[in-house]
Amino acid sequence: MIPASWDAVERGPLNTKLVNEAGVSVGTVEHVMAALAGAGLQNVLIEVDAPEMPILDGSAAPFLRGIVAAGLRRQNAPVRAIEILRPIRVKVGDAQAALLPVAAPKDGTGKHLVMEFHIDFPDPAIGRQSRVLDLRNGAFSRELSDARTFCRASDIDAMHDKGLALGGTLDNAVVVDGETVLTPGGLRHADEPVRHKMLDALGDLFLAGAPILGRYVGHRAGHAVTNTLLRQLFATPGAYRIVDCDPVTAAALPGAGLTLAELPAETRQAA
Repeated sequence: MIPASWDAVERGPLNTKLVNEAGVSVGTVEHVMAALAGAGLQNVLIEVDAPEMPILDGSAAPFLRGIVAAGLRRQNAPVRAIEILRPIRVKVGDAQAALLPVAAPKDGTGKHLVMEFHIDFPDPAIGRQSRVLDLRNGAFSRELSDARTFCRASDIDAMHDKGLALGGTLDNAVVVDGETVLTPGGLRHADEPVRHKMLDALGDLFLAGAPILGRYVGHRAGHAVTNTLLRQLFATPGAYRIVDCDPVTAAALPGAGLTLAELPAETRQAA
């Protein structure tokens, strides 16, 4: 048994690896964790027979499709969330991330998670991209779930030498080389890279153990930075509180009321 928890993460730049006290590990958990968060699934046991989660198409959409198709069961337990009460910020080199409190919206809906992300790559095919997304209800499914992992062609050999991305192909990742997108069919979204960074961040944040009510801001942030942010959050007295969600707040969580029809059209056709 390996806990899906922030304090079981072995921090690294390329993926999120969970390790238990016996040293047993499973890597690349961020996409399935994002799918769980985006579907509103909070109590789950995942069985895997390999040291790494399958890459599938490089996004969270196949996981999300399977979850929604199987259906969720409501349990006789309160829905709990982590409300951010004080700003928490971390910086590692030129990367930084923050968790900030949010006020209840004036439209009467509950507090929820807002994500803001900024990336800057030298490759013109990626360049500078920014996006802000309100993650209420099915926004993750519609806007982020089908965004695929991406890399530069020059990075592939280095990852293979480390035993990473051994199943990676042009069919399950966006590979760029300068101004060129090498992946057949090109991008699913003009800003697919920053959307995938947000997908990763949502999966890494869900290792907090509950949905977050607050604002996440990432600048060039990766897996290790987001995990460092969570460690700082839980080490800071008064920075958060665990709340039982009332019906209004629960209805604003990612995945609340999600249906198969809300999945990206390309994903529905592939089902």
